[in-house]
Amino acid sequence: MPEPLKNMFNKELITSLSREIKLVYEDFNSEAFHNSVFCEDWEQKELKERMEHISVQLHEYLPKNYLEAVEILKGVPSRSLGFAYMSFPGFVELYGLHDFEVSVSALEHFTRNASSEFAVRPFIRKYPDRMMGQMEKWAESDNHHVRRLASEGCRPRLPWAGALPEFKKNPAPVLKILEKLKNDESEYVRRSVANNLNDIAKDNPQLIIRLAKKWIGDTPETDKLVKHACRTLLKQGEREVLEIFGFARSDHIVIEELKVQKTVFLEGDLEFAFTLKSQDDRLGKLRIEYAVDFLKKNGKQARKMFKISEMEHPGQKKSVKKRHSFKSITTRKYYPGLHGLAVVVNGRELASDTFELKGRS
Repeated sequence: MPEPLKNMFNKELITSLSREIKLVYEDFNSEAFHNSVFCEDWEQKELKERMEHISVQLHEYLPKNYLEAVEILKGVPSRSLGFAYMSFPGFVELYGLHDFEVSVSALEHFTRNASSEFAVRPFIRKYPDRMMGQMEKWAESDNHHVRRLASEGCRPRLPWAGALPEFKKNPAPVLKILEKLKNDESEYVRRSVANNLNDIAKDNPQLIIRLAKKWIGDTPETDKLVKHACRTLLKQGEREVLEIFGFARSDHIVIEELKVQKTVFLEGDLEFAFTLKSQDDRLGKLRIEYAVDFLKKNGKQARKMFKISEMEHPGQKKSVKKRHSFKSITTRKYYPGLHGLAVVVNGRELASDTFELKGRS
């Protein structure tokens, strides 16, 4: 199992952070700061909690004058701080909401080395028009990290951050920024644009469908952006979106010989296989997916889609063999019991079966 990201905030990192701050601010009490960071419940804190906790402790040991404290943090070089630098935008988020000009300047400075995407959101809530005007200016920055902040910071459903309900209802201010960035030279920025559009699609699907039809065919880079932006709509089998990318109806296709392993153990792999057969002369362009209906703690099932392939199939038949891992991951908890598996082709479920997940063998 991979090391949890929160463990990047270790003693070596905080020691490095303390050393760099003291070079800028000689009155910084490095030992007291270090001890206060690693408090009694440190091990129980998750990633965002650790980041916020460090920001709070910085406030304890920096000057109480906000402008003075921010200038000290801006003077700290980021080269040796790594992930610890993320607590600097967090400091602005917690203590700088009253000072728009100073805080916006600091967020722009910090985002070049540690994204201010979380920290900018309280400013959007408190100063919506003013902050979105600033984001439009950032969208024209010569620094790709700043341009990305213009998109990433206003995502309606940014992971690990509170939603922006006003943009879930009306994303027009966000779309003004994304329009500026859709042809950005940086894929890092364009990917953020796609993720933002995917957020919008969850609340305003028809809006994104219209936009996808408008943007598709502009450039290969924009086509890739649009495809990534439409990933949730594709998984939902939205017919108009499937057709944008050339996936016709799959009425001519049947599934033969769906075989699903009947029992799988936690930490093991589920094996399944099936054959696609066309009732016409060819299978055609297919988006082949499978869905797992995971058993939840409350006894209900929740479906998750997984893509197998997207390609043109000139033949009349195609056999598929696949494995799905039930090894422990941080983003999903598994519950033993009856699960479902379905094969989905071009947005249409063609066959399904069940299997039982058991505890470790």
